[in-house]
This record gives sequence, structure tokens and C-alpha cells, in this order.
Amino acid sequence: MSLRVIGAGLGRTGTMSLKFALEHIGFGPCYHMIEFMAHVPTHLPLWLEAIDGRPDWDAVFEGYASSVDYPGCTYWRELVAKWPEAKVILTLRDPDSWFESAHQTVLSPRMRTMLADSPIARFMDATVNEDFGEHIDDRAFMTDFFRRWNEAVIAEVPAEKLLVFQAKDGWEPLCRFLGVPVPSEPYPRVNSREQISERITEGVQQNQTGSPTPEQLAAMSQARMAAMRQQAFPTST
Repeated sequence: MSLRVIGAGLGRTGTMSLKFALEHIGFGPCYHMIEFMAHVPTHLPLWLEAIDGRPDWDAVFEGYASSVDYPGCTYWRELVAKWPEAKVILTLRDPDSWFESAHQTVLSPRMRTMLADSPIARFMDATVNEDFGEHIDDRAFMTDFFRRWNEAVIAEVPAEKLLVFQAKDGWEPLCRFLGVPVPSEPYPRVNSREQISERITEGVQQNQTGSPTPEQLAAMSQARMAAMRQQAFPTST
């Protein structure tokens, strides 16, 4: 299977909701950081090979029809080159709102501390944190980075292949772009800042007794993904 949709937007731009939306309208399974976490034992070696400059994208995305969020967005150019017929979605939000959300969740000091000694520490540094370096807590740097990232996607992807999308836009522009009918269900809204903060707190507490193994990370992530899928489409599962 080749990727039909490539998400170029950074994390915390509605990517989890978009994952479930794409799956609901026929573009799934959709790769997302939660998918990586749910398959850490088998996916981590593939991503470490990619980080070291030896990517096997067919193996990484085997069985997936689309990709959004990290780690795929970090390599969006490579994925577009690999699958030039794929359509590209750039998820956006207000830069300051993005910074505040990311800094309280996936880029928070608590999250970074929790993952520092975990089995996926090197993976996270290379696919998420590397671009930010010592400026990760600097609002001005981070919001400027966010703007420049989005501007680069818009400048490099042909307009006819690109959808600039915000979660508040809902189904209509997404379905029109992909040429599918608009579902009767509401567009999904999942993975709020509050929900992630709760999970980070749980993870910090669990880490006090040692970092989870890859198998434990996978089991926890599979359970979280199932719960969010139920939240996304409660009448469809």
C-alpha cells in the first residue's frame, strides 16, 4: 500500500482528530505518533534506520494509506518524493495557541523529562525535538519556527495538491479535497490539552517506578487509541 495522503503539519494542530477523520472516510489506516507508540517494538528499529539515513519508507508505512503528525511530518519532503501522487494536508492553528498547547503537552518539560531515559528517547530527540534545540521553551523562536515551517510547505507543494486545513473547518473542505462524500457524523474532536496533561501526569507517576518497556508503551498506547477512537465516533463503534 502506498500513502495517498501526507500530513505536513506539526503536532498539536488537530492531527489526532484528522487521523480518525481520514480513517472514517476511507483513507486509513492513518499513521500518527500514537500508531508509532502502539507498535514500538517493531516500528522503533525502522525509524532508527530512517534517522540514521537509511529509510525504508515502504516498511515504515506498510499497511497505511495516510500519515499525519510526528514522526511523518518531520520527513514530509521525503514522503512526497517517495509518493508524488499523494495529496498533502497542512494542518494549522494560531501560532501562539500552538506554542501554548505544545508547551503544555508534547513539548512540555514534564514530557521531556519523562521520556529522557525511555527506550524512545533517541527517536523523540531526532524526530520531534531536534529542530528546536535549546530554544524549545522560547515562545518567540518557536512561533517563528511554526510560521516558517508552514510557509515552506505552502511554497513547495503545488497548490492543486495541497489542502491548508484547520480542525474548525470540519468535513466539507477535507472531503471536497479528497473527492469523497461528507459523513453524517460530526467531525471528530479528540486529544485535548487537558486529556494529554492527564496522561503525562499518569506517565510521570508510573516513571517513578522505572521507565516502561517498549511492550508496556505499546499496550498503553493501544488502549488510549481505542478510547479516543470511541470518543471520535461514539455511534460508529
